[in-house]
Amino acid sequence: MRRLAIKLRPFLPLLMLPALAGCAVFSAQPRYRGTAVTEAQLKQLTPGVSTEADATALLGSPTLRESFNDHDWLYVSQVTRPRIGQTLGVEKQQVVVLDFGGGGVLKSIRRVGKKQAVNVAMAGGRTHAPGGHAGFLQQLVGGVGHYNPGLGAGQSGGLGGASGF
Repeated sequence: MRRLAIKLRPFLPLLMLPALAGCAVFSAQPRYRGTAVTEAQLKQLTPGVSTEADATALLGSPTLRESFNDHDWLYVSQVTRPRIGQTLGVEKQQVVVLDFGGGGVLKSIRRVGKKQAVNVAMAGGRTHAPGGHAGFLQQLVGGVGHYNPGLGAGQSGGLGGASGF
């Protein structure tokens, strides 16, 4: 038996290849998120003519609206795939911005890509929450009775059900 193992040792990497090749079969599938807007859909929208109602009927509700300009609608789509540690890696991203004037008529259509992206650094420091710091005992029993998913909507939590006692 030992002689056979010594003879097969140089071929061990070759014997492992079939097992490693199967790993690709079980790789995570891509996840599609958001609203993908096609060129054919964009051709149906005409600046100066199309309205917010036309865009909603054609594309659906926007993914989001700009924070400081409610007339800019953003349709964002991403293709992501889980990576090591189950963090999502963005493989492809598309952002289409529809700019509507004050009257609800489409002014312009533009695509925003990675070249226009701005990296924003995280702020240092901490955000302090009111209430101080919870001690060990408060952390251990502090939430008892505050949340009860078995109760129906509108009923208060607690040991006695709807009465709260």
